Amino acid sequence: MTGDAHRALARARLLVAPALNASLVGELERITGRSAEPLTDVPPPPGAPLLCVGDALPEALRTERLLWFHSVNAGTDSLLSAGHWPAGALLTRTVGRMGERIAQYVLAWVLAECQSVPEFTAQHARAQWQRLPSELAAGQTALIYGTGRIGTAVGRLLQACGVHTVGVARTPRPAAGFDRVIGADADREALGAARWVVSTLPLTEATEGFFGAYRFGAVRGATFVGVGRGATVDLGALEEALRGGGVRGAVLDVLPEEPAAPGDPVWRLPRTVITSHSAGITADEDVAVDFAACWQAVAAGRRPASAVDVGRGY
Repeated sequence: MTGDAHRALARARLLVAPALNASLVGELERITGRSAEPLTDVPPPPGAPLLCVGDALPEALRTERLLWFHSVNAGTDSLLSAGHWPAGALLTRTVGRMGERIAQYVLAWVLAECQSVPEFTAQHARAQWQRLPSELAAGQTALIYGTGRIGTAVGRLLQACGVHTVGVARTPRPAAGFDRVIGADADREALGAARWVVSTLPLTEATEGFFGAYRFGAVRGATFVGVGRGATVDLGALEEALRGGGVRGAVLDVLPEEPAAPGDPVWRLPRTVITSHSAGITADEDVAVDFAACWQAVAAGRRPASAVDVGRGY
């Protein structure tokens, strides 16, 4: 923020989504030192700039009055695609401990697969006693798409279990949590060598349908774990790879269209488990902590670490 914008923050009106819990609203009021007003599609009287906290921004507020919008979610694709983003308006997002939660989710499914947990669960339901082989995760390779805060958390936790981690990034550079990082245009060989392919990708114009026939066709026995954005995956291409055997199985926490209706064909994908977009549920504490960090950064004239490049979409 510029000096003028910083001064504008001192007189900005705080608008919060009506769905936010009263305790969270109270914490936002404490941090900003002002009373909150409801965030609706009716803008407040002209004059003061606007500081908004919520999950959606009405069109009526997408004006030059918007100084800063803090998203209570990590993903901002739906927010940006819903309309024009005002020039100069700051957009920040909530990540909190989401990386830790998603990393535990990924590790849980990796270990469950190695220990045949789904198969043993099915055997138990049939009162069947049969030994099944186990598999060591250590020494095997996870190919992780996205080397930001969430991807890094996934990589670190898998590394702690001895998994070899390869990150895939738009611009490859060394990053914590990864034994090496490669570019997205050089991933075909790595896809064939991976035991797990994990997507933490955001949804942008560049990543929509990113996992399609080209990439799934290069997989040689890996399990796909999707915890980024559902629309980055071409479900038709995934189904073809699952039925052809190139993809061993899939765990999908996110889908292109949510929630999936009971009759949706996605429920019939072979060797696939779908969870209800619950790998990294955001807690009120996450919103308060991340907003406070952003507030401190802006007050000091710095760009917050969780600021979104609205051109890139993340």
